Amino acid sequence: MGRNPAVGRQGPAYHEAKLPATPAKDGLTVKQIRSGHGHAETYQLTLKSLGLRHYQHQIVVQDTPSIRGMLFKVRHLVKVTPVKGA
Repeated sequence: MGRNPAVGRQGPAYHEAKLPATPAKDGLTVKQIRSGHGHAETYQLTLKSLGLRHYQHQIVVQDTPSIRGMLFKVRHLVKVTPVKGA
């Protein structure tokens, strides 16, 4: 029997968004990569307060400590990248 290829790609460590170490002056691009359904209500409310409406929705937010706290809370549901300067 072969090894399950999905092993090693599961759990919060694999799906965890990597927040940039230094503050991004232009902001952060946040994309919801997993649905909030089936998760705690506080996660769903955090996604709503960030402005994410549905799966694959993408927004640009300012890089502030309060936004970073919200992103840390739902880091397994989102993908975060710095905005590229124009």
